[in-house]
Amino acid sequence: MIKWVSHLFIFLGIILLLISCYSLYDQSQKQAITIKKAEQIINTARDKETSVTTLEEEKVNLGAEFKADDGDVIGILTIPKLNKSIGIVEGTDIDSLKNGVGHVKNTVYPNQHEQIVLSGHRDTVFQNFDQLHIGDIFIIEMSYGNYKYEIKSHEIVDWDDRSVIGKMGEEVLVVSTCYPFIFVGPSPERFIFYAYPK
Repeated sequence: MIKWVSHLFIFLGIILLLISCYSLYDQSQKQAITIKKAEQIINTARDKETSVTTLEEEKVNLGAEFKADDGDVIGILTIPKLNKSIGIVEGTDIDSLKNGVGHVKNTVYPNQHEQIVLSGHRDTVFQNFDQLHIGDIFIIEMSYGNYKYEIKSHEIVDWDDRSVIGKMGEEVLVVSTCYPFIFVGPSPERFIFYAYPK
């Protein structure tokens, strides 16, 4: 009887391991598709640009009217220190976060001069975020331009603390992920980076 129970536990362990491996593989595939879509969107937009120099006033307003619908692929987040580029998807629901970094609805986009909030899982798109420090750079590529942000501060908040999302009166990139970085199960906190235009 004990031998049968031990075999059952081993079998269940193997099944759980296979499910976990498949889930990671599936997310990796979805993220690869997202980054390809983002690259196509950005390249298509650049191809449409005319060879005529954009007026300075128009350059300032690039992206001012940009909007996106839930699930849309909108850009690419690059983290040079980690040598990593990740597709950005509109929304932070379960499906969106499987596909890439989620852009929090009701926050703005680069060059719209307010708070931009991106969120992602620590064990998928934001692996190795424990290696980032003040002074490190995030780059966001959009169809209307590239934007560079330097990390100026960070904090740890409770998982349900929504006070980090709101008007800040200036352009700030807020990047959020689960914390502690190495943790099994639902994490109790969030690690928040605040990065400013560079």
